Amino acid sequence: MAALLYLPRLMVYHAQAEAGSPQSDTFKVMERRLLRAIATPAMIAAWGLGVTLATITNAWSSPWLHAKLVGVAGLTAMHMAMARWVRTFASDANRRSPRFYRIANEVPTLLMVVVVILVIVKPI
Repeated sequence: MAALLYLPRLMVYHAQAEAGSPQSDTFKVMERRLLRAIATPAMIAAWGLGVTLATITNAWSSPWLHAKLVGVAGLTAMHMAMARWVRTFASDANRRSPRFYRIANEVPTLLMVVVVILVIVKPI
């Protein structure tokens, strides 16, 4: 989760940097390492362990789990979008404003809150 919260913030700063500058090159390295070394392995582990836990606890028929999986799928979609944005920055082809990445930074936070509430409260 931390990587999904931090990566868009790096992109805000990267979007403000001049393409090809030393600062831009530093952001490229930071984004790539964060995505490949932390975010992607964590996502794979979360999916694997989550499916295992749902199977062990026989929770697949619970409505709250279905709602939670929608939130987790949203987080996965954000992860994939961020991976695409990292590739765009890596090729110096970003056309989005820092404001876009500021707004995108809020999406994982909102999804995380929904997922945590569903897990703790189990309202449905």
